[in-house]
Amino acid sequence: MRTHMRIVVIDDHPLFVRGLELLLPDVSDSRATVVASTSDAASAAGLVRRTVPDLVLIDLHMPPPGGLRAITAVRQAEPRSRVLAMSGDADPAAAVEALRAGAEGFLPKSSEPGDLVHPLLAALEGWAVLPGSVLAALTAEAGGGRIEVRLNDDERDLLRMIAAGLSTLEIAARLHLSERTVKRQTATLLRRLRVSSRTEAAALAGSAGLL
Repeated sequence: MRTHMRIVVIDDHPLFVRGLELLLPDVSDSRATVVASTSDAASAAGLVRRTVPDLVLIDLHMPPPGGLRAITAVRQAEPRSRVLAMSGDADPAAAVEALRAGAEGFLPKSSEPGDLVHPLLAALEGWAVLPGSVLAALTAEAGGGRIEVRLNDDERDLLRMIAAGLSTLEIAARLHLSERTVKRQTATLLRRLRVSSRTEAAALAGSAGLL
């Protein structure tokens, strides 16, 4: 597991950002460092492009263009950076929207700084980080976790690799296929599972016992 994280924070609450800057290095034994931040959602993509962080934390409830637009822009600007949405709102619907905008996970802003270290490291390693309420919302939309689809062995293998956080390039290397083929197979699998992102597929598959 990688042991150091360079983090960019997109959040318009300066006290929260400053708290992360001061506390994360301390509670993580210097494994996590905030290298840059901005309170302007419109400048998020440019900041991430310049700094190329490992992780980007984005507050969903920001002034226009807002956190969801920032997530989409950041994903397009620097696909190598993993994105986690954050919110003080307990409504899981906002988190689900963030996943569909391209976030790889969600963390409540009510979390204690010390409790953030393991989820951040897990996200960096490619795992989907989702509270139980968000996972429940995802599975409820898919019929309470009951997936009426039969997957063949190849589809299950692909789903396991997606759930493990492997990139398209890594999956292509393991399967000895082209990236284009893997992208096409992934898109087909997402349609069969009736989800719109790899994170949703991994979360839904885990809750439904497909793994």
